[in-house]
Amino acid sequence: MPTAIAVTSADLVLPPTDQQTPTAALLQSPDAQAMDLAIGDMHMMLERHGYVIAVYPTGIALAHERRLHAVRSVLESDRIALLKVDLPPLGVAVLVRQLRQLSVCDFSPGVIASSVRLLSHYIHAGALLNSVTRFDRVPVSLKTHAHSWVPGSQFAVLAGPNPQLVKVGPAAEPLAGPQFGTHLQVAHGQLQSDWVRQTLAPAWKVQAIQDAKLPAESPRWWGTGKLIEFAAYLPDISVLYQLVSSVRRVTCHWCGMELIGDRCGFCSSPLPATETRMLSSGVMNQGAPAPPRS
Repeated sequence: MPTAIAVTSADLVLPPTDQQTPTAALLQSPDAQAMDLAIGDMHMMLERHGYVIAVYPTGIALAHERRLHAVRSVLESDRIALLKVDLPPLGVAVLVRQLRQLSVCDFSPGVIASSVRLLSHYIHAGALLNSVTRFDRVPVSLKTHAHSWVPGSQFAVLAGPNPQLVKVGPAAEPLAGPQFGTHLQVAHGQLQSDWVRQTLAPAWKVQAIQDAKLPAESPRWWGTGKLIEFAAYLPDISVLYQLVSSVRRVTCHWCGMELIGDRCGFCSSPLPATETRMLSSGVMNQGAPAPPRS
């Protein structure tokens, strides 16, 4: 069985791109599931899949995050990776689907878990907002805050990989997009606008657009429910496979798991400085490698 990919919210599980892509398991919050049931579910996943990689956004409730660590502690298992991802909710969902795609490939659990940081670099996640008065994820100037009080104002924000914020208008510079072929995932909140499809998508030269349900966490993450969230990503499993395969693999000196980059996805231990300097391409400390041509 492939390595299990788990999430903390059902809306982080996007439809599969092909018949081979497995779904993800749901790790429910403390108010939705008793502790003993959560432990039982995790134990069953480990018995069936061998390893579990749980991915969750930075905005998760503290009680839910503590539950994840408590379950792992009770089971005393080193086969559970808990990975907090600093991407907007739709970006996390896109990343989770990529991990689901990779889980059926011939990568070890350690490589899949440590690829999270690499793959995040290639996801251009952002949103169109009607206001930035309560938005604190990207630095916002006082002038921009003042503009957000003007009726009808809209702001295009890119949370990663390189944060940007622009006021939408005829003279506005477009958001800097990916320099490689992508698909665009779009989730609509309570904002009516064609800007993402008619302006952003052509500027980024996206190859296809898919709609998704807006994750429940998105309004809180972006500071407003009047938004359209988007994420451009590499859709082709063959490109993802080549990208991960191109990075030198090493063994974690602490837990023995195989990994790419400079930090273990299972025990979070960084590589010793001597090994970090030997990493080819400087994947995690000097920029990620260019994606291979599809």
